[in-house]
Amino acid sequence: MVGQGLNSGTSVFIARMGGSTAFAGVLAAVFSAAAAAARIVCGPLVDRAGRLRVMVGGAALLLAGTLVPAVSSNDAVFVVCRIVQGVGFSAATTASATAAADVLPLSRLGEGIGYYGLGQALAMSVGPALALFLVNTDPAANLYLGLAVIAALGLVLAALCRYERNPSRLPATAAYRRLYEERRELEHDEARGGHGGAGPCAARVTDNRQARGAAPEPSARGLGRFFELSALPGALPMVVLSPAFGFGIFFVGLYGTSLGVVNPGLFYTLSALSMIAVRLKSKSFMDRVAPLKICTASTACGLAGFLLLLMAGSSDLAYYAAGILYGVCLGVSMPLNQSVAVKNTPAERWGAANALYLLASDVGIGVSSIVWGLVNDAAGFPATICCVMGCILAAWVVAWFSYPSTRRDRKKA
Repeated sequence: MVGQGLNSGTSVFIARMGGSTAFAGVLAAVFSAAAAAARIVCGPLVDRAGRLRVMVGGAALLLAGTLVPAVSSNDAVFVVCRIVQGVGFSAATTASATAAADVLPLSRLGEGIGYYGLGQALAMSVGPALALFLVNTDPAANLYLGLAVIAALGLVLAALCRYERNPSRLPATAAYRRLYEERRELEHDEARGGHGGAGPCAARVTDNRQARGAAPEPSARGLGRFFELSALPGALPMVVLSPAFGFGIFFVGLYGTSLGVVNPGLFYTLSALSMIAVRLKSKSFMDRVAPLKICTASTACGLAGFLLLLMAGSSDLAYYAAGILYGVCLGVSMPLNQSVAVKNTPAERWGAANALYLLASDVGIGVSSIVWGLVNDAAGFPATICCVMGCILAAWVVAWFSYPSTRRDRKKA
């Protein structure tokens, strides 16, 4: 909520303070660049230093970067704060995404990531609406004070994430517990035989790692040192699809206003409700249905939603119905792609895998904030919405080629 609120509210705050649109655009680009650059470091850092340390550190940076603009309106301070916000946002979200996957039972990994992703999806709907409310109060600096309160709550919750100290309390098939028990076995083997990890326990651990697709001794090189490239099957569809969500975040409210919709913000409320509903039902399909089939249903909802937007005209009902379908698409596709990325990756590299997945989302949404603005200025909202629908369809094509299950099905055929 803090990250999305800062993205949508900062430009309005700058305008209220008499700043230029160009400067607001620079601040948006600074945040996106800082967040993307931080992903490079945060992925391996989460795997090495631990989830709690990175999550708490990121939450603290996000709190500091949000609170300072409330007391200083200097342009240079704003730029620095946007950098701090971007780094903190990346660290906290990368660590929390990895922690969520760590503690889930293996058989319900997709369902659990769906529940975790509900927080991401709701933030993309609720955060902008809250920020716009706060920035339009008097004084406008209430935007940063209000978001700082939420950031402080995030810091407290992050500090309560203590499972790394007692992995035995996790489900028996949880990845973090399995890795912990494997390390214990290796240490026990070394203590008993002094074989440097070459005893029977080590052999059993190696067999277990190979059975679940993990490399016996991970030794990534090049770009793989920072990102887990085996997560690309989930990250590639996301980078193509996320511009559609960027349009929803940055432009749907403006589009509704241009149509004369009575309450454009209701689009976000209805999308949030539909996201909650579909996530609560995720148990029935997320781990039981082939990913491509789920992706196909999500794609159909997304296309139908934006088609309704395109045809809305003066119909408030069509505009609101589009919000419901948009919420279903967002609520399914984000955890689906994340679960594909995680399931295709050794547990030892989940931090780097989540960094790559989240970077794909950051890049898609960040670039779309510029591209859709240019397209809209040149050709209007109808042309922009058609381009958005093209992104949704293209993401399905990418998923068809990249999802692991799809490749296996084609080989069998």
